[in-house]
Amino acid sequence: MTIHMIPRIDIEDLFGTDTRARDRVDARIQAAARDEGMMVVSGLPAWAVLDAPLRRRLLAVFSLPEPAIRRLWRWNFDPSHINVYRGWFPLQDGVATYKRGIDMGPDVAFGQSVVDASDPLREATPLPDEGALPGWRQAVKNYYLSMDRLSKALMQSIARGLGLAPETFDAAFDGGISTLRLLHYPVRPAASFAGVDSQEFWVESQGERRYTLAREHVDTGFMTLLAQDGVAGLQAQHHDGSWVDVLPQEATLAVNFGKVLEMWTGGLIRATRHRVLGTGRERYSIPFFHDARPDAVIAPLALPGMRPFEPFYFGDHLWDVASRFVEQKGIGHLRAPRGRPDLAA
Repeated sequence: MTIHMIPRIDIEDLFGTDTRARDRVDARIQAAARDEGMMVVSGLPAWAVLDAPLRRRLLAVFSLPEPAIRRLWRWNFDPSHINVYRGWFPLQDGVATYKRGIDMGPDVAFGQSVVDASDPLREATPLPDEGALPGWRQAVKNYYLSMDRLSKALMQSIARGLGLAPETFDAAFDGGISTLRLLHYPVRPAASFAGVDSQEFWVESQGERRYTLAREHVDTGFMTLLAQDGVAGLQAQHHDGSWVDVLPQEATLAVNFGKVLEMWTGGLIRATRHRVLGTGRERYSIPFFHDARPDAVIAPLALPGMRPFEPFYFGDHLWDVASRFVEQKGIGHLRAPRGRPDLAA
C-alpha cells in the first residue's frame, strides 16, 4: 500500500530578493496545489508565526463565563440577536460535527469602515468586552492582518505558478470578507451522538474505529490557512481515496484550497476533502478563510484548457453554500442574491 504524505514547503524565499529561489518555491506550491490540494508551509516570516503565548491569548475567549459567551451567539441560536453570519456557534448534539467557536470578519482588523448592515456577509462581528479579556481584541487584529498579508503572498505565488501575472487575484480580495475562526473540539460525550446515523460519525482509520469531530467536506472558497494546537486529528483525502494525517507542527500552517479556486483555475488547483477525527483529547485550531469581496465576479481565467462556467458573484455562492452548514442552519432566506453578473456593463 502506498503511504502518502502532505507536502511540507519552506516559503521563506517568497519574501526574499532572489527571484530564482522564489520561482522554485512557486513551483513546489503549484505542484502541491495541483496534486494534493493541501500543503504544510514552514519558514514563515516572524510576523506570521503563531507562537504559544499568542495562541493562548487568542484561545482565552473559550475561558469566558457562559453568560458572556451567550451574548456573542448568532441569530440562529438566539433570535434576539441581529448578527447572523458572524459571532459564536455553540456545541450541538445530534449532528456529525461537534465543535464550538467564533467567526470574525474584517472589521476586527479594519474597523467599522468595512461594515455594511445591508449585507449580512459584511455585518459587524460581536466581540467580548475589552475588560473581560484585556488585549484580546488587539491580538485578534494583529493575527487577522498577518494572515491576510500571508494569504496575498500565497495567492500571488499561485498566480505565478499558473503562468499568470502575480496580481491576477489581488483585485477580487481588495475589501474581501475573510473569516478568522477560533475553534474548540471537546472530547465528544456519548449523549452527543443521540439521533445521528452511526454511519455519519464512525469511520475506520488506520485499523481503528474513530468518531468525527468535523465530518468530511471541501472548503467553500479559495484558501484556508490553519494553525493547529499540537493535537492530531486532521486528515486530508488523497485523490486515490485514502486519508492522510496532517500532523500538527509548531511554526507551520496547514494550507488547503477551496472549491471556488478549483473552479476558477480550471481544476489546476485541487480542492481536497478533509475531516477531523476524535483522539480522546480536546483540540483547538485557528483557521483563516481567505475570501474575496461579495461583489467579486468569478469568471473563467485565460488558462489553457480552461473549462467554461457561468460567471457568478462570490457572495451569492458563499451564502448559498454556507447557509447549509450546521453552524449556519436556517439563515438562507436572510440575504437576497445579487443575481447574474453583467460582464458587458
